[in-house]
Parts: sequence; C-alpha cells; structure tokens
Amino acid sequence: MNSEEIRKKLDKIDFQILKLLDTRMELELKSKKFAKTSDETNREKEFLKKIKSQSRGLIAPDFCEKLYTEIVYETKKLKKNNYKLVAFQGAHGAYSEVAARVWNRELIPIPCNEFSEIFEGIQSGLYDYGVVPVENSSGGVISQVNQLIITTNLFVVGAVELHVHHCLLTLPGTDYRELHVVYSHSQALEQCRQFIVRNKLEPIPYYDTAGSARMLAEEEPKSSAVIASKLAAEIYNLEVIKENIEDFERNITRFLIFSRKESQEDGNKCSIIFSTAHKAGTLFKVLEVFANQNINLTRIESIPNMQGSYAFFLDFLGSKNDENVKNALKTVKEITTNFRLLGCYKEKSNKDV
Repeated sequence: MNSEEIRKKLDKIDFQILKLLDTRMELELKSKKFAKTSDETNREKEFLKKIKSQSRGLIAPDFCEKLYTEIVYETKKLKKNNYKLVAFQGAHGAYSEVAARVWNRELIPIPCNEFSEIFEGIQSGLYDYGVVPVENSSGGVISQVNQLIITTNLFVVGAVELHVHHCLLTLPGTDYRELHVVYSHSQALEQCRQFIVRNKLEPIPYYDTAGSARMLAEEEPKSSAVIASKLAAEIYNLEVIKENIEDFERNITRFLIFSRKESQEDGNKCSIIFSTAHKAGTLFKVLEVFANQNINLTRIESIPNMQGSYAFFLDFLGSKNDENVKNALKTVKEITTNFRLLGCYKEKSNKDV
C-alpha cells in the first residue's frame, strides 16, 4: 500500500464519519419529539460516562469525552432551532427528497425504508410532513402509495410536479471509456434505455436510485456507474458524467405532501376521495356535478379497496372557499360514500425554481 492509497482510504473514512454524524443528528431530531428535558440531562451524563469507559486502543478516553461533549453541544443547538421534519422513501438523494426541497427547503428531510413508515410516522407525531409519489408520466399510478392513502386520516397540504432528470454518476476520476455496467432502480433504467444501449452498458437493477449512488460511493465496484439525481451526486461525492439522459423529455412524477393538520392557506387545487354505489352511472353523476359548476378536473383514478370495491381519487382546480366548489362538494358528499376532502393546497414545480 502506497501513500496515495492510504490517503484515499483516509478520505473515504472521513466522508463516512461525516455521513454518520448527519445520520446521528437526524436521529436526535427524531428523539426530540418524545424526550423530556429531565430525561435528556440524565441521558447525556450517562452517555459521556459510557463513551469514556469504552474508549480503546489509540483513542485516549479524555479525547473521546471532549469530542462527544462537542457533539452533544452541537446537538443541543440543532434542537433549539425547532426544525420541522419531512419524511420521504429511499436513501438521501432520492427524487422524493428533491421534491421535498422544491416544496420547502427549510424542512429537514428524513429517509424511510417503506412508504408505510412515512404515514405511520406522521400519524404518531414523529414527522411533521411526509412526501410521497402518487403518479408518474411513464409508469402511471404508484398503487402502493394510493392504497395507503385510502386508509389514512392525514391531510394533503401541498403537491409538487417534479420534472425528473436522470444523471450518469461515477466515482471521482473514473475514465468513462472503462465503464461496463450501470446500477439503478428498474424504472430509471427503463427510462434511460436508449442511452444505456447507445453506450453499451449492462443495466443492473438496484432497489433505489439514490441507494445505488450510496452503494457506488461505499463499495466502489470497478467499471461501474449509476443513474440517479444530481442531488445524489452532491451527497455521495460522485461525478456527473452526463445530465438529462432520460429517453423522453417529459418525465414527470407528481408528489403529494401529507400532514396531520389541515392547511390553513387558501390553496388553488383540491383533492378528494370517495366511493360510489354499485349502480350504472353513479360515477358519471359525480363528474356531472363538477361540470355543472364549471370546475376543471385534473386527475381521476380508481383504486381497489379492502372491501372489494373501488375508491376514486379526484383532483380539481379551485379553492374550498370558492362558492362553486362548496356547492359541488356538498352535492358530491350526498351522492357518494366514504367521502373525504383530502385537502386544498398549492402545487409547485421544479420548473419554477
């Protein structure tokens, strides 16, 4: 092992330490939701005592105590800011995190493994908000998310129309001519199929786009690249070889923002969910109500529910404070079952930022 190899290993370890500290701070912010001040004080004392006693090898106990005293100090400063947490599915750098940043950059994005964790976390008060994808211009409806929406009592407080742009990412200093394989989520690989074929790359599916970027940074597989977001390149210290490698320019994913509390702002878009009786023409009657009130519908989807029937999601332009919207909702509620106004909100797009 020469000096350059040692330096590379040191750089990698330092990068991992920083990422672990970030993860630690995220956990501390989550713990704040449930901890009491008295519990925190006692925990800190026991924690520093334990750190000092566990110091081994080349690390002096006093140094470890000083180091973690600083970490505890920074954690306290962070907690005093009263940051709001927004949960998303996937690893840091996921397109859901990009959507969360488009909606509100002041929120702290927290990764979750499953969509269900997001809804459960908001309901319990662990997260203030959650961002989930509901439909994609090429892949259609994200059925797993829509199934969860049927059973939740949360409110939609915002939406983001994200124009997804895929990037080819590599480890710093990689010669692109030596690339042979590319990792990413199967949907991203399909959306960039022509690019992959043109460059004679072997596509290897991975569970997550951002997860593949993290894997590349940590495991450093040879002759490999990943397809992920530009944000993932920034987070995992990867190089962007080429941007906008998706086959079709119009590659849009729509995200909804959920919260336990209903939005108090006067939105310009509404979402409702309802079921109808098993009779011919019942759905048409609902649509006719909106047509008679001159309300523009922007989305209608049917999702099978637990009872073997269908729930309908419907989005339309307007505010819940508009008279025509009030009249329409009153009538629709009377002719449907399980009616619920999910929320009235404003929709943003990364085209506007």
